[in-house]
Amino acid sequence: MWKQNNLLFAEKSNPVTESFRAFVVPIMLFTSSMIMAIAWLGHLKFNQFPLIWAILCSWLLVLPEYFINIVAIRLGYKVYTGAQMAAFRLCSGVICVALVSRLLLGEDLGIKKLFGFGLMIIAMVFISRKSSHTA
Repeated sequence: MWKQNNLLFAEKSNPVTESFRAFVVPIMLFTSSMIMAIAWLGHLKFNQFPLIWAILCSWLLVLPEYFINIVAIRLGYKVYTGAQMAAFRLCSGVICVALVSRLLLGEDLGIKKLFGFGLMIIAMVFISRKSSHTA
């Protein structure tokens, strides 16, 4: 077994690193979600290229996305619960798909969709807040 003594995998509780992790983990998970949304939908903008190129380019995007996601989850564990990080990742994934479909593909987002995405943002805030007691 190798030692886990660097900043990314430290087990010690330090208020500075905990507040840093509480700040950086949601940003990393959102970044991961954005990269994944681009991998899922970005190739549709370039449908003149063969399918094999779409698959290869998408996989080239997914590999660094997976790295960011795993590091974020490792950093965030014990600052956030696994369920909190998974919920944030799923909600941000849907929001990122909406952003990519609008900004990259030019698809319309109606008022109902915008309202739904707003509710997801509110849900992410509620889910990621630390509760005062364990339930």
